[in-house]
Amino acid sequence: MSHAREHTIQVVAHRGASEDAPEHTLAAYRKAIEDGADALECDVRLTADGHLVCVHDRRVDRTSNGRGAVSALELADLAALDFGSWKHRGSPRHRDEEPDWEHRPEDPAETSVLTLERLLALVADAGRRVELAIETKHPTRWAGQVEERLLLLLKRFGLDAPADPEESQVRVMSFSARSLHRVRTASPTLPTVYLRQFVSPRLRDGKLPAGVRIAGPSIRIVRSHPLCIERLKRAGHQVHVWTVNEPEDVALCVDLGVDAIITNRPRAVLELLGR
Repeated sequence: MSHAREHTIQVVAHRGASEDAPEHTLAAYRKAIEDGADALECDVRLTADGHLVCVHDRRVDRTSNGRGAVSALELADLAALDFGSWKHRGSPRHRDEEPDWEHRPEDPAETSVLTLERLLALVADAGRRVELAIETKHPTRWAGQVEERLLLLLKRFGLDAPADPEESQVRVMSFSARSLHRVRTASPTLPTVYLRQFVSPRLRDGKLPAGVRIAGPSIRIVRSHPLCIERLKRAGHQVHVWTVNEPEDVALCVDLGVDAIITNRPRAVLELLGR
């Protein structure tokens, strides 16, 4: 593991410290900041009345006590739901994403729907530099409005147009190359990350969509195609891997010299990295 130790691997809290607290809640992000995460990862979707909220699924059924598509609900409807009390539905597909969370905060705001605006305010008040990796979810009925609203909100926080991409506190990630293109057209210095679940011919050759400098492969790709990671690195791209929770996967990422590890367990990964 020697050569890769020379650069610090960024530890990114996936949906917050989502093993310890319900994903995408204020509680999960506060915990991630306390645990020392370098960055926070969130998924954003647009509500029916135009607010960006941090929700992974198209529908709220899995992560709240409500039902329905995020895009069809207004912020007030979402704010009435509880995103903190997880109900085990017994589905193996969900089981790995449903933490046992017994110590619930008294404050309902800690487990109600989280707006991106509130998360940006949390990052601004963190008392240290905490970066934010924002994933746009597509397809959605709102299409390009998602990126439009996102950039407007980042502008309010002075984060939409960094002087140098290397110094940017925010990056935008997506599985949609079109989404990343919209972001780069509007804000060329904002870093973008091309997410991939399975290896594609383009990725295998170490290529990314025009203007994208960061690859976001799944740990599955890293395990089965380590050469693909080496090619991406050789081509001068950064590599941010998701979702890395097991010690042997962390070790593999270190060996391959990846730049960021996105994990549900930020504190455990920091310890494995000797930080």
